[in-house]
Amino acid sequence: MLKLIGLVGLQSVLLVLAQALLKISVALFGQFAWTWTYFRNVFTTWQFALSGLCALASMLTWMYVLKRYEFSLAYPLLSISYVIGLLTAHFVFHEAVPLSRWIGVIIIMIGVYFVAK
Repeated sequence: MLKLIGLVGLQSVLLVLAQALLKISVALFGQFAWTWTYFRNVFTTWQFALSGLCALASMLTWMYVLKRYEFSLAYPLLSISYVIGLLTAHFVFHEAVPLSRWIGVIIIMIGVYFVAK
């Protein structure tokens, strides 16, 4: 069970990292335009490339989990990514996170506990 939780935790971190890097990279692209310059900026931004690599690593990790563990056990554990995403929004992007979302995260963690138990 600890191996599964570790793998799903790794997959969730990679998934959130991919999304955070994507958020950072789209801010760097500038105003959208159907021009070569815009798309050159997109495909030469290292944050965008790293986002894709993290997404790929996340998918490969998830494929390994699906092959080795029951779907009904593994899939609910993915909700850990919501917690990591909320923490990333608060600490990395300095977004204001209302109390209702923190309560939601606590409820999610209680659910993850019961699924893993």
